[in-house]
Amino acid sequence: MSFTEAVRTCLAKYFTFSGRASRPEYWWFMLFIFGMSLILGVLDGMIFGFNRVEYAPDAVQYEANGPLSSLFSLATLIPILSAGWRRMHDSGRTGLHLFYPLIVIIGVTTFMGVVAGFGPVLQGDFGAVIAGGSTLILVFAMVVFLISPLVVLWWLTRPSQPHPNKYGPPPAHIAARNE
Repeated sequence: MSFTEAVRTCLAKYFTFSGRASRPEYWWFMLFIFGMSLILGVLDGMIFGFNRVEYAPDAVQYEANGPLSSLFSLATLIPILSAGWRRMHDSGRTGLHLFYPLIVIIGVTTFMGVVAGFGPVLQGDFGAVIAGGSTLILVFAMVVFLISPLVVLWWLTRPSQPHPNKYGPPPAHIAARNE
């Protein structure tokens, strides 16, 4: 699958979460997303001025003026999720595997809130959270938090299953290559 075919396919399957997406389809589309985000970010900077960060003794103020890259990110959020969902299907996994890092973040935050109360967690006082007897569990949870995106990335790089699986037949170009 070529770069343009992959981009065309992923944009045509905007809301399609069923079926399968091959490795080239997914990764060419991700390259397109990365490249366009980079180009639009530079264009935003040239047209609207570059982002500015100001530090004050009691606050940090961030100002972003460019709507182009933000609108592009918003417009491509669903196709990115659907392509990843179909990519997980192609490697024999459910699309929910994409959300493992989010599930870990919610779990760690909830655990910290239960252990120390949500006040210190929301205020960023992690010393109060760690002061409890749950430090070992929290360290383990943070290790899982750091590893979970790498596991999802690993799953996204796995080869396609050459035969039909419970999510459907392999993408057409994969099936043609195996015959």
